[in-house]
Amino acid sequence: MRTVDGDTRLPSVATDRRSDGTRDTDEANDSGPDRAPATYPGVAGDEPSDSGLIEASLTAPERFAGVFDRHADEIHAYAGRRLGPEHADDVTAETFLVAFRKRHRYDTSRPDARPWLYGIAGNLISGHRRSEVRRLRALARAPRDAGERGAHEEERGAERASAAALRPALAAALAGLSAAERDLLLLVAWADLSYEEAAEALKIPIGTVRSRLHRVRAKLRRHLDLPEENV
Repeated sequence: MRTVDGDTRLPSVATDRRSDGTRDTDEANDSGPDRAPATYPGVAGDEPSDSGLIEASLTAPERFAGVFDRHADEIHAYAGRRLGPEHADDVTAETFLVAFRKRHRYDTSRPDARPWLYGIAGNLISGHRRSEVRRLRALARAPRDAGERGAHEEERGAERASAAALRPALAAALAGLSAAERDLLLLVAWADLSYEEAAEALKIPIGTVRSRLHRVRAKLRRHLDLPEENV
């Protein structure tokens, strides 16, 4: 268990994204038989949204553990892909510590906290830029991504083998992007955020997201010598 600010305890490893918390008393009292329960991305049934858990945690800090349970494994995987496993634990723990401390600033009109959490994680990853670029350059020099895919890549089909051959070139292309370009591209490609969510995470206009992604894809096409439809 991990203590946060002395008033709530968060598990150090998350294996389930779902919260076991219940709705706030006021919300429950407002729900009549004719009122359908609200549903939100990644939230089953009548479970509270992320914003509901964050708002409830202002007076009951332990409720923030529900946000951790839902999203910690996803943030950990993202940090691990960008920085390697040696930094993933620290980035994940710090992301939720920062989120907990700043939860009173969260815009509760946004039910899904993923963009907010990815924005925090991205700021922390920015402190490891050199490590990230070194990792990408090392992957670019590798004949194949054996560390992540194992020694039997050739047994997984021609398509997978072709992807393995491309990964060093892609790693080199990613290393050549600016930090802002790489942040945006990987939020969309790896974190699977929409353009709107990426704009929210990075605190930039959606028009900037579109134009920047257009430039990044053009760079990748040139570097990888791929047709447009393959980027």
